[in-house]
Amino acid sequence: MRKMVMVVVPRAQADRVMDALITAGYSATFTESRGGMLRQAQIMMFIAAKAEKVEDVLNIIRNYCHTKVEVGGDAASYDSSLDRKQPATAEVGWATVFVWDLEQFGTY
Repeated sequence: MRKMVMVVVPRAQADRVMDALITAGYSATFTESRGGMLRQAQIMMFIAAKAEKVEDVLNIIRNYCHTKVEVGGDAASYDSSLDRKQPATAEVGWATVFVWDLEQFGTY
């Protein structure tokens, strides 16, 4: 049985996720969408996979749909050995995932 995995990721994370999926041998169709309270741009990816491969697809999404960013200002941490503030690092990113059964799958 095949499953359809639909994942919604921020535009900034989409290339990393797509590259990782392709490297692992999966293909995806994608489209841009806007939504949420701030109407931010996201990418919706559609990945058809065998049922036993869905967890692999989800792990790729988990591993590549985030990035570390440096933040300054009040979020920065004080380094007493250097007597100044150092940038703090935060991990950002998210994915919303839907998985459903495919009754048919094919190329026509």
